Amino acid sequence: MNNPVQMGWHARAAELKPRDQAFINGRYVDAASGERFDCFSPIDGRLLARVAACDQADVDLAVSAARAAFDKGEWSQASPGYRKKALLAFADLMAAQAKELALLETLDMGKPIRFSLSVDIPSTVRCLRWYAEAIDKLYDQVAPTERNVLATITREPVGVVGAIVPWNFPLIMAAWKFAPALAAGNSIIIKPSEKTPLSALRIAELAMEAGLPEGVFNVVPGYGHTAGKALALHGDVDCISFTGSTATGKLMMQYAGQSNLKRVWLECGGKSPNIVMADVENLEQAAKAAASAIYFNQGEMCSAGSRLLVHESIKEVFLERVMHYAGQFQVGDPLDARTTLGALVDAGHLQRVQHYVTEAQQQGAQLRQGGSRQRESSGGYYYEPTLLEVTPQMTIAREEVFGPVLSAISFRTEAEAIQIANEVMYGLAAAVWTRDLNTAHRMSRALRAGLVYINCYDDDDITVPFGGYKQSGNGRDKSLHAFDKYTELKTTWIRLAQAP
Repeated sequence: MNNPVQMGWHARAAELKPRDQAFINGRYVDAASGERFDCFSPIDGRLLARVAACDQADVDLAVSAARAAFDKGEWSQASPGYRKKALLAFADLMAAQAKELALLETLDMGKPIRFSLSVDIPSTVRCLRWYAEAIDKLYDQVAPTERNVLATITREPVGVVGAIVPWNFPLIMAAWKFAPALAAGNSIIIKPSEKTPLSALRIAELAMEAGLPEGVFNVVPGYGHTAGKALALHGDVDCISFTGSTATGKLMMQYAGQSNLKRVWLECGGKSPNIVMADVENLEQAAKAAASAIYFNQGEMCSAGSRLLVHESIKEVFLERVMHYAGQFQVGDPLDARTTLGALVDAGHLQRVQHYVTEAQQQGAQLRQGGSRQRESSGGYYYEPTLLEVTPQMTIAREEVFGPVLSAISFRTEAEAIQIANEVMYGLAAAVWTRDLNTAHRMSRALRAGLVYINCYDDDDITVPFGGYKQSGNGRDKSLHAFDKYTELKTTWIRLAQAP
């Protein structure tokens, strides 16, 4: 007999009718060209929708609408209380539609429904509520000047923000951009990934229902090389906030230079080291966290702990425990509430992951666990949790796989661990497991990463910044620091008349 919970989600999926048009200036519209692209589910290959394929003409319309709304001032010059009320209403509407939004995320991206419902949607709502509440709690500054001068330092919205969003956490990553951008008074244009456009299109109408003025919230689905490029090159876009691959991030900077020198904020790839010292206090906790750090969300996370650096004295026992905890991530139907590891996003990505594993073995890596496609008869794209023993010079130890593939590397000394951790081009996250506070402090300062976890991995809250060093990008999402991306600082220098 079928699982009744599973049957419930499948029934919901059968009845779902996703939005498939662009959202520009407060209404759903077809692409100007009339073109559409097919949006397939990685769960079983089913066609979910034929979505408007936006290009330059549609981006021009969206930018014009966003600029007109910004200049009109109904949002950009509104009182903090007005914006706060509207964004809280927006968050409430998303919370009320949590099951539908979670289902869209799972169908579109392939992640288990249990995590879409318990992680993605609550985190998105929390993000929006937090920035809404921050609006009327930010103060500007008065500089310490001589007595006959008043110098104020104030923040103003930057203008029109283009947000280019990845496919691995479609709504969370979008919210990390649109929540602070809207809170600051900007107009926004979201370009969702062509792999996962459906949830962004759905929340656009919720934004309008919450009271955001026409033109303030726009969504232009389409391909990166058409809609994304047009947005990044547009001369009337003031800011691009991008999350995605490092290679595409470099293009964003080039496009800014070729157009209007718009500010560009990048959150790119990672190859994060998870370092387990010989004196790790709780080996079981560390092993469980190491498995979760790479197998959660099918390993499709830029901050995934994809390199496991283990002291040689505990390597064998530790890897055995990691493989044990990998068993908690069972490949299955993402619409089954029991499933803990879903589908990779599409066929091309599945091939990419398999290529890295095959190449690693050709280079001498030892396959300790996994290494195969799963559930092929379903029509979906599934890959089992995989563990390889590798050396730091191997391709798989240096490049981002973005799948459920863990590369284990042994080391002898603290200095060697730091060297291995820092020698890749990325610098997003890192972790150290040790009972020695001195070791923790030394290593956290030596690691070239934007996030360093001590005796944990991927702990998270909206109150702390997220972003990386080196080719993992620039700027920070989350926390009050995100306002630095979406505001201009203005100094106003007033010389006061001398007292008579």
